[in-house]
Amino acid sequence: MDTKDIRNIVFLGHSGAGKTSLIDSMLFAAGANSRRGSVDEGTSMCDYQPDEIERKITIDSKVLNFEKDGKRINALDTPGYADFIGGAISSVAASDIGVCVICAVSMIEIGTLRAWGMLKDNKKGAFFFINKLDKEHSNFAKTIDAIQNEFGKNCMPITYPLGKETAFKAVADLLDKAAVEKLSGEEKEEASEYRNQLIEAIAETDDTLIEKYLNGTELTADEIISGFRRAVAGEKIFPVFCGSATKSIGIAEFLNGIVKFAPSPQDIDPKALASEPFTAQVFRTVIDPYVGHLTIVRIYSGVLQSNTGFYNANKAVRERIGQIYLLQGKQQKDIDRVVAGDIAAIAKLKETETSDTLCDESKPVKFESIQMPEPAISLSLKPKTRQDEERIMTALAKLSSEDATFKYGRDSQTKELIVSGLGDLHLKVMIERLKKHFKVDVEVGTPKVAYKETIKKKIQSQYKHKKQSGGHGQYGEVYLEIEPLPRGGNYEFVDRVVGGAIPRQYIPGVEKGVKEALQAGVLIGAPVVDIRVSLYDGSFHTVDSSEMAFKIAGSTAMRKGLQDGGPVLLEPIMDVEVVVSEDAMGNITGDLNGRRGRIMGMDSKGSNQIVKAQVPLSEMLKYATELRSMTAGKGSYTMKFSHYEQVPEKTTQQIIAQVKQTHETAVK
Repeated sequence: MDTKDIRNIVFLGHSGAGKTSLIDSMLFAAGANSRRGSVDEGTSMCDYQPDEIERKITIDSKVLNFEKDGKRINALDTPGYADFIGGAISSVAASDIGVCVICAVSMIEIGTLRAWGMLKDNKKGAFFFINKLDKEHSNFAKTIDAIQNEFGKNCMPITYPLGKETAFKAVADLLDKAAVEKLSGEEKEEASEYRNQLIEAIAETDDTLIEKYLNGTELTADEIISGFRRAVAGEKIFPVFCGSATKSIGIAEFLNGIVKFAPSPQDIDPKALASEPFTAQVFRTVIDPYVGHLTIVRIYSGVLQSNTGFYNANKAVRERIGQIYLLQGKQQKDIDRVVAGDIAAIAKLKETETSDTLCDESKPVKFESIQMPEPAISLSLKPKTRQDEERIMTALAKLSSEDATFKYGRDSQTKELIVSGLGDLHLKVMIERLKKHFKVDVEVGTPKVAYKETIKKKIQSQYKHKKQSGGHGQYGEVYLEIEPLPRGGNYEFVDRVVGGAIPRQYIPGVEKGVKEALQAGVLIGAPVVDIRVSLYDGSFHTVDSSEMAFKIAGSTAMRKGLQDGGPVLLEPIMDVEVVVSEDAMGNITGDLNGRRGRIMGMDSKGSNQIVKAQVPLSEMLKYATELRSMTAGKGSYTMKFSHYEQVPEKTTQQIIAQVKQTHETAVK
């Protein structure tokens, strides 16, 4: 397959709009499947994972392909839920153009806006497909108006529906004058109006055509088609197709539009040639139960042969490869070579990970990494058995390699095993896979907040450690000056001893004792930060003094100082951005204020509003679920760490009481 004959298309949209059903219908229409797959019946070629079949949603992005009129179309199916947006982000990066699938009943939803935003952010062109025109309350004209109001008047219908709702039976091609003229009544009138608008829009994109159009000369069919092709390539017109994916209405016309008007990799990048040095990027990793580790790559230039190798620019290593595969959902087809612009999979690579750049070692290049959103929600995991404990890290590593938005690690302060993801559904699915795929049973809990402690005032503390028990005794006396530092100051130890009050060899012992005391503060046993400790005096005994004696003296003096220094609790504050519709703004800002949050600003993104706030982490642990409830699933948010801040006194007392109760329960 030549590069000019390849089409890489990512399908995006709100969950439930029908992306997967549309691809299944395209595969059937193109003869790539002997029967049309069905999400409802669990026979989709795209959604084949057990949890996808059970939930009837796309969880993992997929690559499927078919041929039509000598062109290979690589169709990338993506999840609609924001919890699984990582698959959509990586698929957009690997594609050349996107199809925004829109439900003709629900019209523009948060997922539609998200899809359009991803395409625009990545400078990708877009087609639209209005789906579900066979459903009750579907409305083509209102959906077109909504699309044009949201995304621009240059979003032009290319096909027109014949019949409405349950009577919807076919579509007319608006680029074909004869197809419109053979209609009758209201359908002919409406279709003609849409066609006239389309012809005018095409003419306006070309100086020669607009001059002819304004002079009243009718454009020829060839002029319309060639002008339309140039307008689509230049993103001056965004084509809008329509139909019903589950009833295969409008699919043939959509396929023809893809073949005729979607750009090839060479149209996007003239250097996408087989004759150029090899370059590619990994955009997906799959753990296949039969083949094992599958690395999915987009080839940008050159050729990759089976049983050869490449240079990984990110890892600075050369990898040997075996068989290359063409993907068809869960199936793999052996191929000998893959050329510039195509998408393929490679099995059992040792070093290569998602986002890595692959190239010719003699001409190394490194592409920009695919940027994934940071996790917004975390849970703690505790393996139920020793056997589960041994398997869990391997299982988590495999899940994380498949999904770059799923993170795991052990909290250095609380010692808990923490998993993090983009939402509660995301983590629920991952934990189910942990149990079902890897046979690891875990107890799930809310992670502990990593509180820290500090002091409010500068104080001095002294302690003399003196112990006699036959033979050599223990003796060490220290004087410490302890003062708070600004937030983020962490810890400083200053040696101000003069005149040999403490011999030099014992001062490291004092600092060890101080550091030991700082590991567990006096309020809830949290680490102590933002503090300067100055050792300014002390005394020693020529026989009984030792480093250990001064370590004990330093630790005890430090603990006394923490008690006297006005100890306070610090909590992590998060930068939070919530994307909601304008009518939900009041509820969201009020809710964030109720979580001890501070509204830092507001912005707009399309028809949605962005609320920026700083909120304590302890108030955000279950926010994903609560936001979904408040916005009927239409709101989304991101969160990242900002800084530590003092906890209010009332809240501090509540936290101390909770920690005490937890400790007493554990002792019992």
